[in-house]
Amino acid sequence: MIDPYLDALKAQAEPGRAEQMAAYHKQAREVLGVPNPATNELTKSWRHALSVAERVDLARALWDSDIFEARIAAGKLLTQARIKEDQPVWELLQSWVPQFDSWAIADHACSAISKRLLADPARLDAVEGWSQSDHMWTRRAALVATLPWAKMNNLKPADQQARERILGWAAVYVPDRDWFIQKAVAWWLRDLSKHDADRTRAFLAEHGQNMKGFARKEAAKYLKDA
Repeated sequence: MIDPYLDALKAQAEPGRAEQMAAYHKQAREVLGVPNPATNELTKSWRHALSVAERVDLARALWDSDIFEARIAAGKLLTQARIKEDQPVWELLQSWVPQFDSWAIADHACSAISKRLLADPARLDAVEGWSQSDHMWTRRAALVATLPWAKMNNLKPADQQARERILGWAAVYVPDRDWFIQKAVAWWLRDLSKHDADRTRAFLAEHGQNMKGFARKEAAKYLKDA
């Protein structure tokens, strides 16, 4: 089943690009050298042509191939706001999280995860478990996948509670010196600052002194008085 889809990806590879991408993304897995716009076009056409069940099966196979662009395509294939009976999608996405080992792959999968969280915010209970994981990429995913709550305006009480819950996870992350964790905290706060500057300032007033300098600067990037 997967061969025609992998062939379609490989047909979009550009000469010499694979080596550059492998070095940039620090990949040991196979990299084809497919530019992101080409992957976007392919996955868009696949989403239109396949049922949800077929997309889940294809996404699983693409992910299991362990090819860099195929894993990115798997995430893109499942990134959709409205999916009826989406539990199989959610379960597959969750199964990938412990395998994250690259920011590009993780971020595309997290985009799909964020859609499923917005569809059913009760799933934040599962994400809270990620925030306590020993696996750095899983902890990071808890913030990257919940970025929609940083970007909301005119929050309903449930969304406000969810935002504070996620900021609680971010506060626990602050002492973690890992660059990717610090970057994730900064990213969340930077996006939040565009929609709730006062809450961002309050977080930085309480925790900013314990953040790495680059992260503190990034978090305050859009605060006028920073």
